[in-house]
Order: sequence, then C-alpha cells, then structure tokens
Amino acid sequence: MTATSPGSTYQTDWTPVLMGEALLFGLLGKLLYSNPAREWLEPLAADNLFDEAPFAGEQESMQRGLELLQDWAAALARDGLSEAALRDLKVDYARLLVGQRRMMVPAWESVYFSQERLTFQEETLDVRRWFARFGVEPSTDGKEPEDHIAFEMSFIAHLSEQGVAALEDEDEDQLAELLAAQREFLANHLLRWGWKWAELAVDYAQTDFYRGLALLVHGGLLELARIYDVAIPWDVKFPGLAE
Repeated sequence: MTATSPGSTYQTDWTPVLMGEALLFGLLGKLLYSNPAREWLEPLAADNLFDEAPFAGEQESMQRGLELLQDWAAALARDGLSEAALRDLKVDYARLLVGQRRMMVPAWESVYFSQERLTFQEETLDVRRWFARFGVEPSTDGKEPEDHIAFEMSFIAHLSEQGVAALEDEDEDQLAELLAAQREFLANHLLRWGWKWAELAVDYAQTDFYRGLALLVHGGLLELARIYDVAIPWDVKFPGLAE
C-alpha cells in the first residue's frame, strides 16, 4: 500500500519504512533499558545485528554508530567479555541511562524542561496518556517515569508495528491514524529532546558500545524527522541543562 506522508505531499511505500522503524527502535528501546549483563551482551555480538541498518542507513551518524558497534562486536567475539569490560559497560549505562548525582545526560524528557531538573512533570504525564491511548504499559511499577528515552523509542516501535498490521489488513484509515499519531508524538515529545540526549550521550559515553548506540539514536531520529516532516528544534533552550 502507498500512502501520503503526514505533513508532506509525496507518496511513500510505508511497508519498508514502518518495518525498519519497528526493528531499529524496538531494539534500541530494549538495549537502552537493559542493565548490561553477560547473558545478553555475548549473544548480541554473535548475532550480527549491527551488520547493517534496518532504518536510516543513509544518515551519517547511523553509519558511524554501526562502525563502532561492529568493531565492538568483533572485539568481543575475538577476545571475549572480560570482567573489566563488563564493569565499564555497567558504569557507562549508569552514567547515561540511570543517573547519578548531577546527571550529565538525563534520560527523561521532563528533566530537560524543568529548571529544577525534576522527573514526573507534565511531560511525563502526557507521555503516560499517549501510552494509555495505544495500550502500552511499560513495566515501571510506578518507579520509572514513562518519558525515559528507551520507553519513548519503544513507543515509536509499537506504533510502527501497528502500522504494519494496518498495511497487512489494508486498513487505510487505521494506517492514516497511526501515521498522524506518530508524527504528533514525535513533534510534541521525542524529537523535542531525544536528539539532545543522543548528542550528550555521544560526548559523555566512555565505551564504543554506548557511544555507538547513541549515534544510532541520533541517526534514527534525523530520519524520522525527514520522513514525517517534523522540524527538529535545534535552537531550543533546555532549562534543565543550564549550568
């Protein structure tokens, strides 16, 4: 099925687009919310998941990220995962995605827009409403704000998966609703701040694994902005990041 892209006039074959989105952002959502552990890191390197990009392959940051991750996977396959290397990954994960002390790279949308650098603000509540609207229930136990970068990317993957199902059912109305929803969520949430998280993560990451993942996020978001015709607010001020 070919459909008109939200916010633009060109025609798009949505099948490869949505399938690529679902694969990339589903994977990133899982990896960025999983505490580093040998039982999933070693198979990840062995499965050749970083050989090519399912989405945004022409974006420079995507290409750079894949190169880093390919080198990381090759080194792990050759030398194994030492305790020291695993410890470095755990430290990097905590620095970028859990938050310690001042949180140089906050993983939650609300922190970026709160002068006091607070979580569970209006951004969190609105993301929660989006998730409820589309039947998404992150396993947070009420402790993790829903506007975590990993959850927002997983939500994009969910909408993409639903879009693929609508294509298979030839349900053009449902497809149009899902594309419009994805564009609105990107404009109001993920593209407002996710690119900044990615830039900070690239700067502060100490391992090729997490620097590579941050570059994949960056490239994926640039491609989403292009496809859904959403302007990235490069000049936006983030009071929560002010010195």
